[in-house]
Amino acid sequence: MPALTTIALTCPSCGNEFTSEAMDWYELPGRKHTDFHLQATGLQPLPYDVHLCVRCGFAGNEMAFKEPQDVSYSVRRHLWDEITPRISMTEPTASDKYDCAAKVASWDGADARTLADLWLRAAWCCVDEGDVEAERYYRRLAASHFAESLESYDGVPREDRAAIAYLVGELWRRIGDQARATEWFDRVAIEVDEPCEQRWIVELARQQRDEPREWIT
Repeated sequence: MPALTTIALTCPSCGNEFTSEAMDWYELPGRKHTDFHLQATGLQPLPYDVHLCVRCGFAGNEMAFKEPQDVSYSVRRHLWDEITPRISMTEPTASDKYDCAAKVASWDGADARTLADLWLRAAWCCVDEGDVEAERYYRRLAASHFAESLESYDGVPREDRAAIAYLVGELWRRIGDQARATEWFDRVAIEVDEPCEQRWIVELARQQRDEPREWIT
């Protein structure tokens, strides 16, 4: 059974010292949705993989708080103007924390793949929170940023391109745009680097195009 641990963090933006809960969730039992969202058995892991400073709103994974870094004035300015007032008004949800982390990463010049991963996790959290409108919003952001990452030569390693193309298709399918979804599912076979090893993703793309399911079996 996974256990929560309390970790001490120092905000690199405002210097606030605080504690947060974390969990090692990479080997948790559970089932995966066809968009790779793990539905864990018991405690859901996503809320414990991102941390937020309740003073200024800086957010990220544990290393974002522990690695020495110089947070630029521009990022601090955005935090003060856009996030600090927001978190002072309400208790942030897990999806809110990923939203803040994505915005901080964007202001700091993160690449499209990094931003897409954060937006995807925000969407997954919305599923767990039952917020359908926000889920669709974050899925759109994730899909557009994953697509952008594929347009860059160095944006996605060759061996990951087919899986990312599939994921873009699955995101659009879940949003409700079947035409875009089909275009991306058809692209998966073109992006394959190792036909034998990656046959599973080609078959999954064909399944989700023709007879979609909600779970990977």
